Amino acid sequence: MFTRLFAPFRKKSKATRPSAPPRHIAIVMDGNGRWARRRGLPRVAGHKVGAETFRKIATYCKDIGVDYLTVYAFSTENWKRAKEEVDAIFSLLENYLHEAIEKMAKDQIRMQFFGDTSALPEKLQQLIRETEKISRTLEGFQVNICLNYGGRAEILRAVEKAISLKEQNSAYTCTEESFSQLLYSKHIPDPELVIRPSGEYRLSNFLLWQTAYSEFYFTDTLWPAFETDDLDKAIEAYHQRDRRFGGVKGQ
Repeated sequence: MFTRLFAPFRKKSKATRPSAPPRHIAIVMDGNGRWARRRGLPRVAGHKVGAETFRKIATYCKDIGVDYLTVYAFSTENWKRAKEEVDAIFSLLENYLHEAIEKMAKDQIRMQFFGDTSALPEKLQQLIRETEKISRTLEGFQVNICLNYGGRAEILRAVEKAISLKEQNSAYTCTEESFSQLLYSKHIPDPELVIRPSGEYRLSNFLLWQTAYSEFYFTDTLWPAFETDDLDKAIEAYHQRDRRFGGVKGQ
């Protein structure tokens, strides 16, 4: 029944595409439950349509030249939700990873996971390990899925690693650069643009270190209704920003 709810995805011609996109876009995929509730559907239906939106937006990002897409799929706080909803989210992720394993080599899409995946169901952990193993053989567009992820937990984890490195080697110096290499996002650039649908105006513990100089774009559109046009608007808004990184323009 849910397939009737999915809006068709039509690729745009190059002439109608926005200005060159940022290398790294991060998205808080928010609003699935509210989208379903407004239609008299169970929350699980919202997550199902939200998963299709993720597929659509990820494909579009790859097509327009984005190098990295990071999405907030399941936070450390989401365990507080009903078990039925949590199980449904994990089931959707398993289905997605099964599909990804079959197609990622052909499509040259790499995948990485940010978060404590050891707390996830064993079947899901196995799929994660398999997709990351395949990813190491690929080049090109990369999707980072934040799963059982929290920005504060990530920073604490990195602090513990830095302390351990210092104990092992007294000459070790912790700098912004070296600390960044202790995060899940090591070896990739920080996101230039963070998008949050659903009308909320907060980060919700998402990429707290990495977003220090990111540009933010907020929209009332709920994630299941988020279209490629919405992404285009976010990218165009990004290009209107004056990114000085603490400096003064013209100096």
